[in-house]
Amino acid sequence: MAAVDSHSDCRAPHFGKFLNAAMPQDSHKTETPSFLSRYLIANPGEFASNLLRAYERSSLALAQLAERPDAKIGPYTPASEFSAATETLTALLRTWLSDPVKLSEAQALFFSQFANLWNNVLSRSIGLPVAPLIEPAPSDNRFKDPEWSENPFFDFCKQAYLLACKWAEDQLAATPGLDERERHRAEFYLRQLTSAYSPTNFLATNPEVLRETIETNARNLLNGANLLAEDLQRSGDLMKISQTDANAFELGRNLATTPGKIVFQNELLQLIQYTPTTDKVRERPLLMIPPWINKYYILDLTSGKSFIKYVVDQGFTVFVVSWVNPDERLAAKTFEDYILEGILEAVRATKQETGIEKINVLGYCVGGTALATGLAYLAQRGEEPFKCCTLLTTQVDFTLAGDLLLFTDDNQLDSLDALMTEKGFLDGSRMANVFNMMRPRDLIWPYVINNYMLGKKPFPFDLLYWNQDSTRMAAANHKFYLREFYNENRLANGEMEVGGIKLDLKKIKLPIFSVATRDDHIAPAASVFHGMQMLGGPVEFVLAGSGHIAGVINPPTKAKYQYWTKGTMMTNLADWQASATASPGSWWPYWIEWLSQQSGGWIESRTPGAKLGAIEDAPGSYVKAR
Repeated sequence: MAAVDSHSDCRAPHFGKFLNAAMPQDSHKTETPSFLSRYLIANPGEFASNLLRAYERSSLALAQLAERPDAKIGPYTPASEFSAATETLTALLRTWLSDPVKLSEAQALFFSQFANLWNNVLSRSIGLPVAPLIEPAPSDNRFKDPEWSENPFFDFCKQAYLLACKWAEDQLAATPGLDERERHRAEFYLRQLTSAYSPTNFLATNPEVLRETIETNARNLLNGANLLAEDLQRSGDLMKISQTDANAFELGRNLATTPGKIVFQNELLQLIQYTPTTDKVRERPLLMIPPWINKYYILDLTSGKSFIKYVVDQGFTVFVVSWVNPDERLAAKTFEDYILEGILEAVRATKQETGIEKINVLGYCVGGTALATGLAYLAQRGEEPFKCCTLLTTQVDFTLAGDLLLFTDDNQLDSLDALMTEKGFLDGSRMANVFNMMRPRDLIWPYVINNYMLGKKPFPFDLLYWNQDSTRMAAANHKFYLREFYNENRLANGEMEVGGIKLDLKKIKLPIFSVATRDDHIAPAASVFHGMQMLGGPVEFVLAGSGHIAGVINPPTKAKYQYWTKGTMMTNLADWQASATASPGSWWPYWIEWLSQQSGGWIESRTPGAKLGAIEDAPGSYVKAR
C-alpha cells in the first residue's frame, strides 16, 4: 500500500483519478467533477491509520481461520469443496484442451466479445451513447448500485464479468462426452467459482464499498475486521458468517409466540398443542411434522408470518412436533426410530388427547419424507390413522434431487460416516455450509460484503435467524437418510424396510395435498412432482412461487408470489404447469378450503392438555437447546 503524503495539496488518491479517466471531460469546467468528489479522502492520516489497523486485525483473524477445521480436508468443509472444485474444473479444462480446434474457436469468440466491449468503453469516453453488450438477470441484485451502469469503469468490470461467465457456461453446455453426474458437478463448481470472482466481492471494483471506505476514512474496513473476529469466536466446527442480528430475536418473545402447551414428550420430541383462538374448531385435529434438520419454528416466525397461527385462527386444533437437538447420547437413534418413536408416538398422543381416531397430518421437507415413509409402513400393516395428509416440499423419489446429490457419493459418505461415528452426531454447521453453497450468490457473498467490507452488522431478519439456529443430526439417523434416500433411492425403488416390512409407495391411498416451490434448491419442484406420481391415492398438486422457505411461508397478507393448481398434463412438471391455472398471492387459503373438507364439522374449542396434562408452555425447552 503506497503511503499517503498528508502534506500534499492533492487530496484525491491515484485510484480516484483512474476511475474518472473514462469520464467525458469538459475543458471549459475547472471545478472538481461530481464523480471525482465521491473519491476524495477527507483525512488521509485517519484513513491510513484505520487501513493499517484493519489489515492487522483481519490478518490475525485469517490466521485463526487457517487453523480451524474449515481449512482442513473433511466432510463438507470449504477446503474439501475447494479441492473437489479444482479437480472437477481441471478435468473440464483438460477436456477442452483435447480439442484444439474447438478451443481456438472458443478463444476467438471470447476475445472478440472483449474487443467489442473495449470499443464500447472508448465510444462512451467521447460521449457516444452505447447499448450494453450484456445485462444482469432481473433477479441478480449484485449490480443494483447506479454506478455499475453510470460509471464506465464499473460498467466495464460488470460486463466483462458477465461475458466471461456466459462464455464459460456456454462452453460447458457444449462440451461433449460428459455423463449427467459429471456435467452436474461441473455446473455446480463453475457456479461457485463465478460467484466468488464477481467484481462485487473486491474492494477496488465495488463502487459502494469504495465510497464507504472513502467516506468513513476506512472505518468500515476496521469494523469489518472486528465483525470477522466476532464471527470466528462464535462459530462452532465451521465458520458461520452472521446473516442477521442474533440479539434481535428471542424464542417466546418475538419468535415462536403462538400460545400453547407441551402435552407430551419423549427423548426425541416435545408435542405442542396450541391454544384455540375461535369458539368453535374443526372436529379433526391437524398434526404437523417439521424437519429435524432445522427447528420447528420456521412454521411459527413473527406473528404476521406464522403459518401455525394462521391455521389456528382458521378454527383448527393444531399439534406440532418440536424435535430434540440431539447430542452423542442419541447417536444410535435411527431413521426408523424417528418414525416409530417420533412420528407415530406423536400421532398416538394427538389421538389420545382429542379422542379422534382418524386425524389429519402434515409433513414439511425431511419431516414429510419421514411421514411418507411412515404412511407406507402403516399401509403395509393395514393401518390408517389419518383422514388426509399434506406434504410441503417433500421428496419420496430422489432421482431428480438436484445439487444435494453432489454431496452424497460413496467417498463423501464414507468420510462423513467416520466423522459422525467419532462424535455421535453431525454438527449443524456442516449441513448449513452445504445449503449456503447451493446458493452462494444469495447466502454467502452478500454477507461477506455487508459485514466484512462495508463493516455493517446484518439487518434483523427472523427467517435468517432461524436459518442460523441450526441443529445437530443423530449419527445413525443421518447416515440412513443420506445413503438410503439420496445415494440409493431405496424408498422409490421399493427396497426400503421399516420394522422388517418392505415398503411400497403405491399402498398409500389416502388423499394427499402436495406443495412444491418453483425455485426450490433443496427439494426441486420437478423431483417433488415426480415422486407424487408414485403414490396410490388422489394427489392435489400445487406449485408455489419462490423457493423452499419463502414459497411455503407466504402469508396471504403479504400478497407475494403466486401459485398454480389443477394442471391436467401429468407427464412432467413443465407440461403440468403449462396446463395449470395461475393464481396471485398465497396458496394458504386454497389449502384451507381443501383441508376443511377433510376435517369434519364444528365442535367446542379444545383446551390444550385437557387429557394428557400440560408439561410446560410453548415453545418448550427442546427448541431452545443449542
